[in-house]
Amino acid sequence: MQDPLENRLAVMVAAATDDQISADDVLAARHSLAALGVTSLSLIRLVDAIEDEFGVDVDPGLVDDFANLVADVAGRLR
Repeated sequence: MQDPLENRLAVMVAAATDDQISADDVLAARHSLAALGVTSLSLIRLVDAIEDEFGVDVDPGLVDDFANLVADVAGRLR
């Protein structure tokens, strides 16, 4: 069973890419988001969306690694 935060962030990645990359692809990936095809513009959109939805500052250096992104956001929500 997936973590709800992880699922929500995967959906947000998909939205930031205009669904060119699915949430399922993000969750199954073993590579960076860039390796999946997420562009730098999509990463910026993702950071903005996360900051707006969760009210936390996101370290842009962690955004490309999905596992680190999930851990960073989870840590900021505690």
